[in-house]
Amino acid sequence: MPELPEVEVVRAGLEPAVTGALVLGADVRDIRALTRHPGDAASFERAVVGRRFAAAARRGKFLWLPFQRAGAARDEDSVLPADAVVAHLGMSGQLLLRAVDAPPERHERIRIHLTHPEHGELAVVFADQRTFGSLAVDDLIPTPDGAPGGWGASAAQVPTQVAHIARDPLDPAFSESSFRARLGRTESAIKRVLLDQTVASGIGNIYADESLWSARIHPETPASSLSTRAVNRLLHDVRIVLERALAEGGTSFDAQYVNVNGQAGYFAHSLRAYGRTGEPCPRCGRPIVRVSFTNRSSHYCAHCQRRPR
Repeated sequence: MPELPEVEVVRAGLEPAVTGALVLGADVRDIRALTRHPGDAASFERAVVGRRFAAAARRGKFLWLPFQRAGAARDEDSVLPADAVVAHLGMSGQLLLRAVDAPPERHERIRIHLTHPEHGELAVVFADQRTFGSLAVDDLIPTPDGAPGGWGASAAQVPTQVAHIARDPLDPAFSESSFRARLGRTESAIKRVLLDQTVASGIGNIYADESLWSARIHPETPASSLSTRAVNRLLHDVRIVLERALAEGGTSFDAQYVNVNGQAGYFAHSLRAYGRTGEPCPRCGRPIVRVSFTNRSSHYCAHCQRRPR
């Protein structure tokens, strides 16, 4: 599943193409791509056609394209958007920018036709092989902390479908004190807590393993047993791992994750623990081990990341 770096790469690629763009049409080719939308294909098309996008925003693994209010200037913050197109990529979803006359993509589900003041006509294509991703039109509500909803957002709003998702560790409004307090009262294994999107969003299996390896913390360590110093080190390393992955365009193991131009990320070549079962630990040379973890796998160094007593 795409995690924070992969989704942020997509958001950043969409931003210049959709901000200020007018929706000319929408073609829903597979109703399964609207599982989170409250209506049918016709209602989705009616809700988006003739409206203009104001931005491209992200929180955790969710993207949204807020609409400008009718009559509002492109950069006018005094009139807040009321709703947005929300996207979740699921396991294999892709948001691609294509020429307006480009042939259909393999596994194409929805195509939104746009015209942009600077870039002219183009299409945003939602393709999804496994059909677990979706688009939806959703209302925007105020953020409880009064800060912008997420990366790329200027308004203190978030879609209702995203309101339960915590801020991610790279968000300027992320609360370190709240994160430390949550860990301090949680007996669950630290990896399970990192994967909990209501604690900190955007961290999936790959980046949890990489961050715990970097911080020398065993994935089964109870979160509440970590010292303040260890939590601070972990949070620092989570940010470093996410920033490195962003700089390298995310992690791609196959053709399912690509950016808006269809290009793969190359952070997979920089992984130190995830997917390296049996290979030498880059730090101590002992083999990386793999164990089953809630229908997934954990990868770690048994020497550098000692299991707690």
